[in-house]
Amino acid sequence: LAREDHAKEVKLFGLGRELLDRYRSIFRDLYKEDRSLAIRRDSWGFGLGVFGNAAFYGTYAWIVITTVQGAISLGDMTMYLLVFKQGQASVSSMLTAIGGMYEDNLYLSNLYEYLEQESTQRAGTAVAGPDPDAGLQLTDVSFTYPGARFPALRNVNLSIRSGQSVAIVGMNGSGKTTLIKLMAGLYSPESGAIRYQGQDLEDWDPAQLRAAFGIIFQDFNRYQLKVGENIGAGDVEYLWDQQRWTAAATKGQSAAFIERMEDGYHTQLGRWFNDGQELSGGEWQRIALSRAFMRSGADVLVLDEPTASMDAQSEAEIFDHFQSMTAGKIAILNSHRFSTVRRAEQIIVMDEGKVVETGSHESLLELNGLYARLFELQARGYR
Repeated sequence: LAREDHAKEVKLFGLGRELLDRYRSIFRDLYKEDRSLAIRRDSWGFGLGVFGNAAFYGTYAWIVITTVQGAISLGDMTMYLLVFKQGQASVSSMLTAIGGMYEDNLYLSNLYEYLEQESTQRAGTAVAGPDPDAGLQLTDVSFTYPGARFPALRNVNLSIRSGQSVAIVGMNGSGKTTLIKLMAGLYSPESGAIRYQGQDLEDWDPAQLRAAFGIIFQDFNRYQLKVGENIGAGDVEYLWDQQRWTAAATKGQSAAFIERMEDGYHTQLGRWFNDGQELSGGEWQRIALSRAFMRSGADVLVLDEPTASMDAQSEAEIFDHFQSMTAGKIAILNSHRFSTVRRAEQIIVMDEGKVVETGSHESLLELNGLYARLFELQARGYR
């Protein structure tokens, strides 16, 4: 209800009342549970407090009576009173701490559960592979997301040459984005091996490996930062390099609308700040593309559904630039638009986590398999 990116659908579908009722219901349940916990905790605290006060004042009375009877001196009485007063303060602090520990444990249990999760850190140290021209090779690679019933990738075998342009196509959920994440070293394969420049990804230094990849994912981030910072985030080492901002924006086709802004590359984006300016979906996508091009030293450039919010002319311009700027580098494109896919030297067709076809556009059409059917379905809409 309070997020601007949900406002359109909440208004259009009339979800305000339903979501508000759910919030109230959840809040009431949480309030009842909190009240029950507070009552139990405070009841114990009250009972122990009454007992402690009764014991304290009973002890006071005993000391006074004993002193009056002459069993102890006034000095002893003063000492006993101070000792018992300090003891009462210690007991009170202990009871308060016990109550706080119970409440903190409710939160710490989640932390402990998180810390108990197994985390595998790559310990590789390689900064270069033995064969810089070897490209990417995947051998019997399989991967299953935690908690998933079925694997996202099954026995994938691929070879991508250095300097080759590759397109990945397939139905939604066929494993295209998962494949890209594995090749970039974001995930480790469940079985099989992935090699870059002839070196297993597990043996690469993680930072060095990530520096070799320039990627824009379909669910890219919209940072509430200035325009230049949004672009510069693609290469943190040059985050404040304004010349690189301009060069990357030109490559990503965002320079024109950025220069029309009053503050140019220093314009605050997003609505988190009072002077923030919101962009259209296509403009945000161009910013994300520029961010990917910011990493000029990357040997592998990956575009994962990069032009979903762009018009046909903008898309054509982007891929014309993409082809010219990736000469000598591995260029990987994940797209449903066959007008751009057909330009790739190698097309990888995926279905249910498997690579079912590979080849050029012409050879795959001759094969008359899944690629040919998908191409025909899309082409039919333009006839």
